[in-house]
Amino acid sequence: MTGAGAGCPIEALDHVQLAVPAGFEDTLRAFYGDVLGMTEIPKPAALAVRGGCWFAAGSVVLHLGVERDFRPARKAHPGIRVHGIAALAARLTASGAPVTWDTDLPGHRRFHSEDPVGNRLEFLEPVETSTA
Repeated sequence: MTGAGAGCPIEALDHVQLAVPAGFEDTLRAFYGDVLGMTEIPKPAALAVRGGCWFAAGSVVLHLGVERDFRPARKAHPGIRVHGIAALAARLTASGAPVTWDTDLPGHRRFHSEDPVGNRLEFLEPVETSTA
């Protein structure tokens, strides 16, 4: 059986984990913390020894976990809803991050970017529509 009633009810997405290479934590802190304005969340001691770092903003939680044979996610990505997408695009551009606008999703302004280790990120903002 699939769908409703198929077992454990899903309540919410707790976090998204992106793989990162070892030794890039400070670079990632500057990007996710300073450029994106996210707050670093302390990792539990048992997990902190593995490296990486965690960030949150509103209901969005990203775990950046060290992967030995790291390869950036080129297709898979978190889709992060924002308010003030043009200002965010300008901030990313000013920091040297790529910004590629995409008009293929109706009802949204959106663009793709990359974090400093090459992971793909999508930022989107619903477009207000008038019913007049």
